[in-house]
Amino acid sequence: MSNFKEDILYDAGPTGCGELIMKLFLTIKKMKKGEIIKVISYDPGAKEDIPAWCRLQEHRLLEQKDYKRETHYFIQKIKCN
Repeated sequence: MSNFKEDILYDAGPTGCGELIMKLFLTIKKMKKGEIIKVISYDPGAKEDIPAWCRLQEHRLLEQKDYKRETHYFIQKIKCN
């Protein structure tokens, strides 16, 4: 259970990181500053790629939580596009 409430849910499933990051980029671009997206990913590579992408794009990774087969990320849009 997270302390954050998402405005948008993106279940990436087994999507590889290239496609996952592109879809995340396009989704966040449509969001308003301050909104939160919850991303669910089954890709182990996302554990490094999503935090790095957040730093590069200047968005805030609020939480990263590992479960058995998936990882949940709560990302807040900080920078306006």
